[in-house]
Amino acid sequence: MKRIALVYFDAGGGHRNATVALEAAIRQSNLPWEIQLVNLQEILDPIDFIRRYTGLRMQDVYNRMLQNGWTLGSTQLMRVLQGVIRIYHRKTVRLLERYWQGLRPDLVASLVPHFNRDLCESVRDACPGKPFVTILTDIADYPPHFWIERQEQFLICGSERAVEQARGLGHANERIFRTSGMILNPRFYNYSPIDRAAERTKVGLDGTRMTGLVLFGGQGARKKMLEIDRRLSQSGLEIQLILICGKNERLLGELRAQARPIPRLVEGFTTNMPYYMQLADFFIGKPGPGSIAEALSMGLPVIVEKNAWTLPQERYNTVWVREKEVGLVVRNFATVVDAVAQLLEPETFAQFRCNAKKMRNRALFEIPDILSGILSESNN
Repeated sequence: MKRIALVYFDAGGGHRNATVALEAAIRQSNLPWEIQLVNLQEILDPIDFIRRYTGLRMQDVYNRMLQNGWTLGSTQLMRVLQGVIRIYHRKTVRLLERYWQGLRPDLVASLVPHFNRDLCESVRDACPGKPFVTILTDIADYPPHFWIERQEQFLICGSERAVEQARGLGHANERIFRTSGMILNPRFYNYSPIDRAAERTKVGLDGTRMTGLVLFGGQGARKKMLEIDRRLSQSGLEIQLILICGKNERLLGELRAQARPIPRLVEGFTTNMPYYMQLADFFIGKPGPGSIAEALSMGLPVIVEKNAWTLPQERYNTVWVREKEVGLVVRNFATVVDAVAQLLEPETFAQFRCNAKKMRNRALFEIPDILSGILSESNN
């Protein structure tokens, strides 16, 4: 029985979601593996400098930033964080080495950024000959060294751009694996089709109106969602909205308290996103790789934002959206009304929707086979 360690943390939620989804796919594939989910934050708690000075874990500070929209200057903050990680490199490696010596994994797969140098070095020293794999959960490595380091390891990339970046840092082709997209929750492959008009009516929406789904990740983004709701509700466009607030209870209460002239469905945290996306025609939100991948898997064109507040690791995603012609990128959501009007022009909407439906993302089922091949090669 091979022991596979999947490394994640809870900053933003996307890393944990991808890890749990991959664990489920591996179990479904009946591979003879013991899966160990490894929360990197818990291992690094003894040297978490942010926790030492604020009482909050590094991942909790990040989640509060997302929830409150405190992302201006995140590029500079990331440079500082990367510098601190370099300073703590030896301490981090030593903590990880002790952990791997106790766990004794046959393969370690990282689904987190920033720490892949530390992780790779610790696996090499504590578990000689055991493969280390980085599975990018972003469309590309941006900014540089966010995901990809110049070191001996394997890389699983969800875009051609990420593959090119890996080659540019000297990684050999046989150590780079290209998947057809980002990791999606198994629910996006196993949902039951619905009667959209009937289901919309059941939840209080108009059965025939064009419907936008507004989502800003698991933490919500209070100011932006309130602005989008206000502007679109007062726009005069023949649309309606589904607003998913995630774990942001304050936002949920504020949106539900608002009386609006258009039909709206306001929900909190949900594990049934495919259902709500089936009710919708288009997506509005931040350019997170998970949200974009989920929307496109359901055939929804997207409207996303790129400006100084956009997280640096999500900025390339807006370039990708334009290149693939699957939606619109706005400078800020003050122009969301014009963007929705443009998106819903019949010819534009048909083109974007067609391009979205062409996406055939099977990464969730491709990765277990890739990991199996890497394991087999390392045992020869």
